[in-house]
Amino acid sequence: MRVVRLASETDFDGWRSAARLLRAEGAQPAQVLWTVDGGQASLFPTEAAKTRVVGAEGFKVSRTFVDLASRVALHRSPERFDLLYRLLWRLEATPRLLEIASDPDVSLALDMQSQVNRAAHKMKAFVRFREVETAGAGEAFVAWFEPAHRVTEATAPFFTRRFSNMAFSILTPDVCAHWDTRALSFTPGADPADAPAGDDLEAYWRTYYASTFNPARLRTATMVREMPKRYWRNLPEAALIPEMTRAAGDRTTQMVEKAPSEPARRIVRAAQRASRDAPFDGAAPTSLDAVAAGVDACRRCPLWRDATQGVAGEGPLGARLMIVGEQPGDQEDLAGRPFVGPAGQVLDQALAAAGAPRREVYVTNAVKHFKHEPRGKRRIHKTPDAPEIEACRWWLDAERRLVRPRVIVALGATAARSVLGKSAPIGKLRGQALQLEDQAQAVVTWHPAYLLRVPDAAAKARAEAQFIEDLKLAWSLAG
Repeated sequence: MRVVRLASETDFDGWRSAARLLRAEGAQPAQVLWTVDGGQASLFPTEAAKTRVVGAEGFKVSRTFVDLASRVALHRSPERFDLLYRLLWRLEATPRLLEIASDPDVSLALDMQSQVNRAAHKMKAFVRFREVETAGAGEAFVAWFEPAHRVTEATAPFFTRRFSNMAFSILTPDVCAHWDTRALSFTPGADPADAPAGDDLEAYWRTYYASTFNPARLRTATMVREMPKRYWRNLPEAALIPEMTRAAGDRTTQMVEKAPSEPARRIVRAAQRASRDAPFDGAAPTSLDAVAAGVDACRRCPLWRDATQGVAGEGPLGARLMIVGEQPGDQEDLAGRPFVGPAGQVLDQALAAAGAPRREVYVTNAVKHFKHEPRGKRRIHKTPDAPEIEACRWWLDAERRLVRPRVIVALGATAARSVLGKSAPIGKLRGQALQLEDQAQAVVTWHPAYLLRVPDAAAKARAEAQFIEDLKLAWSLAG
């Protein structure tokens, strides 16, 4: 048995160096025991042994595996390093192993990666700083947080960018992050007793949260998963949640009595659904609220693993015009709403120029979860594959059946494939009405994100004009 002792629970660099050496020597996964001793990383081979395997370093792995492994290493599972070495061992015989989502090892690693990503997202969302007194050192702020996984060191740079001029410390049981406005440092984990009890900022948090509370968007995903009870004790606004949730039904009922419209009735149904914690059961949805809940719980393809949440469509029931995009982007993934990022701004401007008010249009995407790959500190969009488009088409069909639009605008190739059921050349099909089987008509045009990427000024202006023309055509057909 080969024993590898890593320097810390998050010693990915130590694991990587040892795994490379072990793989080159041909040490099978069952022969390796990974452990953490809290000291300096140590591996059994001598310097002479390292020299003997230098010529065997030809085996390389993809950037995708390195990114996956670096996130899985932050998981709290004691089996994470064994799992990663097992995957590394298998990659030589099966180079495309990570594309086999049904493989038990791959599936487990992807699940761990998703859980770590969610933990990092929760840390960004739920850390609350409290001001503390310092001995002549100016303002300083401290926060206590208990992340589900060991993401403090990986997530701390986010706070240094957001609060670059504020000295702060984030205390966690694993490790503490400290920023003095110049350098980021880390010290061993702390105890909850070290965290400040409260300050004058608490009242501001509560006022802000109360003013933004909206019963129309009450959903289990928002109140439970996005703000789990385990974090409530560290959030000043959490004290308001039980009473505000209890009163939501009364508030929405009063809204209906004042204006008994279909949007108001949908608000009531959404609030009622929030009081239940019923998982999506796979049945055909009978309302747009059911579509929204189902999309968020959908597991029809692997894209949910890395997304923050599912993003369903938005707009009035019975809208004459439906616009279908490709998939949520980075901002849409975080906000839970379609077309709120840069492409959404382009779409809004074009709709206004075409005389089509967005409030009268149902806007959605062909794929409901954000497909991306990490690149440094950013999440870069990746085009959905055909199986992912087909898996998510079930939700788009449900939205079409419920909204029953007269005209559907498909933005880009992915949307066109989903709406038409086949690949479609945008340049050849745009500018014309296409008959669909459900008696609706389709108009295919450019995706707004494409307009943002056109480098040539003349070509960009031409594409923007065509985009507006296509929206005008669709709106006239819908009328």
